[in-house]
Amino acid sequence: MGKVVFNITMSLDGFVAGPNDGLENGLGDGGDRLFDWYFSGDTEVPISDGRMVLKVSAQSAELLKAAFASYGAGVWGRRTFDIAHAWGGHPPGSPAFIVTHTVPQEWVKEGSPFTFVTDGVESAIRQAKEAAGDKDVVIATPSILQQALKAKLVDEIYVDVAPVLLGSGVRLFDHLETKQFELERIHAIEAPGVTHLGFRVVK
Repeated sequence: MGKVVFNITMSLDGFVAGPNDGLENGLGDGGDRLFDWYFSGDTEVPISDGRMVLKVSAQSAELLKAAFASYGAGVWGRRTFDIAHAWGGHPPGSPAFIVTHTVPQEWVKEGSPFTFVTDGVESAIRQAKEAAGDKDVVIATPSILQQALKAKLVDEIYVDVAPVLLGSGVRLFDHLETKQFELERIHAIEAPGVTHLGFRVVK
């Protein structure tokens, strides 16, 4: 059985998108700076069925390739799905389970990479684990992480810290209330334009 892991890029002050994020401004004001490291290196990493190619440093490429190879399914929230415009039908983790209250019927069709889950995060992760088999389930949405952490469903957290201060926007670790979570460090790897941090959630 694989693990449930979380992976995202975050600013040094804890934001994963800048202010005023939305359908036409997905990363918010200034949020695109978070991903400068995705396109500032010389090592190619294809994602989304090869529809997008990252160019990162050799250090980052080694981590990214290992991570993507380990993913057997992904879980996202509906807001991320909409902002990403469904990734053009090629999500970075497939099959993709989308937590939503309403199902976009245009994606309910044979061969669709999306399964829409209307009964909550725990159900989505359970279905994703079944689909992933021995591989990992990746979460890449802040709200899903927060809900999954509170439900004790997350095994590992990977945060790529960009040397950027956004000041405001979408915080990664909001809405955890007063719950305390113990973490063990897996790695801290410095690479050009980013620091890769990995933690194991102690249960």
